[in-house]
Amino acid sequence: MNYTGLSLEGKVALVTGSARGIGKTLAIGLAKAGADVAISDLEEHLNGAQSVESNIQDMGQRSASYALDVQDVAQIQEAINTIVKDFGRLDILVNNAGIRQRQAALDVTEENWDAVMSTNLKGTFFCAQAAAKHMIPQRFGRIINIASQFSLVGAKNRAAYCSSKGGVASLTQVLALEWIQHGITVNAIGPGPTETPGLLQADTRTQEELARDLSENMPLGRRMNAEELVGAAVYLASPSASATNGHLLVVDGGWTSR
Repeated sequence: MNYTGLSLEGKVALVTGSARGIGKTLAIGLAKAGADVAISDLEEHLNGAQSVESNIQDMGQRSASYALDVQDVAQIQEAINTIVKDFGRLDILVNNAGIRQRQAALDVTEENWDAVMSTNLKGTFFCAQAAAKHMIPQRFGRIINIASQFSLVGAKNRAAYCSSKGGVASLTQVLALEWIQHGITVNAIGPGPTETPGLLQADTRTQEELARDLSENMPLGRRMNAEELVGAAVYLASPSASATNGHLLVVDGGWTSR
């Protein structure tokens, strides 16, 4: 017998940056739990987004794809308004869109810094704000921000990334305090190193350097799979999480337990 406390039946979700990687996996996971899911990503990734859309529709859930650059506040507002119009409501927002850059602190330029902050922190805030404007009248909402284990600990060569994800964790707490009175919970997931196209593209280390890093820092002994984050997302989006608010749920293979 299915446990209805984790059912998302009748809910509408939006996952940003969901054409591939963690976002794609979470979108499909929410659909498997019963949600209809809007897929969004950059214009150049819409082919991938439409593939995820088709996958979800094959499960019998509604889905549609939307071009969304989370650095563009006007586009955020337009896209979320359109999603609400198309689906009738918005119950769940997963702020997954993000970028990472591995650079020594002395090499970070203003352009590098602004790109990471604008995507990871500014984009997360304005997506949450736009979604909350629709969730408040319906007196229900679940906002899930994708943070990082680096929201809690530092790492060399990640000044901008760690700062942005620390900001996401703090922002999560602020919004949780402000919006719980409207029936909206705001939480975050802190993934450890997860095998995704974006991570592989950004990681310039040799296999030997990677193996040494995982040996020293990752008790799990390997990079995680995106599927290992789905349970956390479904829980935080579900009726069972009605009293979970302002929480950073770290799923990192033990990285921050060292």
